[in-house]
Amino acid sequence: MDLLYYVRLTRRNWLLILLSVTLAVGAALAVTANTPPKYVATISMLVSGYDREGSLSTAYQAGMLSAQRVQSYANLLSSRRVVGQIVKDEDIGHLQENITAAAVPGTVFLRATVTDTDPERAAQLANDLGARFTELIDQIERPAPRSLPTVKITIVDKADVPLEPVSPKPLTNLVVAVLAALLSAMAVIILRDRLDTTIKSSQALQEASGSSTLGVIGYERDARHYPLILRNHGRSSRSEAFRALRTNLQFIGVDRQPKSLVVTSCLPGEGKSSTSANLAITLAQAGWRVILVDGDLRRPSIPRYLGIEGTTGLTDVLIDRARLNEVIQVWGEAGLSVLPSGQIPPNPSELLGSGGMREVLAQLTAAYDMVIIDAPPLLPITDAAAITALCDGALLIARYGRTRREHMARASELLLSINARVVGTVLNFVPARSGTYYGYNYGYGYEAEAKKPAEKPVSV
Repeated sequence: MDLLYYVRLTRRNWLLILLSVTLAVGAALAVTANTPPKYVATISMLVSGYDREGSLSTAYQAGMLSAQRVQSYANLLSSRRVVGQIVKDEDIGHLQENITAAAVPGTVFLRATVTDTDPERAAQLANDLGARFTELIDQIERPAPRSLPTVKITIVDKADVPLEPVSPKPLTNLVVAVLAALLSAMAVIILRDRLDTTIKSSQALQEASGSSTLGVIGYERDARHYPLILRNHGRSSRSEAFRALRTNLQFIGVDRQPKSLVVTSCLPGEGKSSTSANLAITLAQAGWRVILVDGDLRRPSIPRYLGIEGTTGLTDVLIDRARLNEVIQVWGEAGLSVLPSGQIPPNPSELLGSGGMREVLAQLTAAYDMVIIDAPPLLPITDAAAITALCDGALLIARYGRTRREHMARASELLLSINARVVGTVLNFVPARSGTYYGYNYGYGYEAEAKKPAEKPVSV
């Protein structure tokens, strides 16, 4: 994973990141507004020792006042015995939680802090704590009741009334919230991306299918209602993508050029029918003699895309109700031949794998340069496998962000199990911001303004 990977993830999920940051900022502001301010008052004390003559002695301090002993005084500062002398019994526990006492490393100084919501009260409690503590040490450090104490606590710096609260800190809270939101959002995005098995690149499609990617078709918002590339007189990025697919098909198997090609997908909704129609149109525009066969005898789509009558077609030929030349229709200026599916039969798999279908394909491949068959999806039913076994090859369609790698691998294995030839794959509905699709979004080589659409809207 390089920097470009993270940049693309961020671009694809910018809305989630923005939402996370917005929620984090709102939460930080709410917490800051509802958190009462806290003030800290600090008092410093010196621990001194007496020698045998009763005077302070530095040597005595160095020898007798060990670090452990000074630290024990720090622990005694927040004890119940000391705290109970400055507050009521019910407030002892609360004050103990807000007292922090520690020995300054390498010295005989003690430093205690008291935290409170009132700055004056914080200073008063800290000073009272120091006064009571010095009295307690004076009592407990006497060898005898009337003897001099061996240790003395001297208050060096009294606690002043704090002017600024130590919490909350709005800027710190805001920065921490934003950083936490960004890290959390990126962690979720990366985890989701790593666990996502859908195909989102031509490389992933090639690895899953074991076949080369012949085309990458971009996503257009209005392609749902205008699925054919004739819109804008073929001056669109999708049109150019299909022309590139046509070019790549011409270089597939120079010594074994397929003449009958099944276009199918793993599951419904991946764009196989629109790909079949647009590929046939593109080949016809290049001067090929092409026939588009609607081989989906369960849910035919080609008549709806092309706006033609589809009640009579392939099914009628297979049951000897009509002749082949009687049901073929010519569509468009390029003279594309179309064979609709006809009536939906009760046994589509048997018809598509029958000897009659083999004869129909033989006649079509003899009369045309290319026979393109729009077949049903591979995984739910066996229709596509039955018809692919009779053809020269299959073109597998994958939809960006929907087709899963395991589904594509299973479809490829299914075709290989029947000795079918997978000529290649096509990645469909690829958004421009994905980094996979490079379309001519600015009308490369064409007029900038598109003319009137050349097809009627189609509801899919």
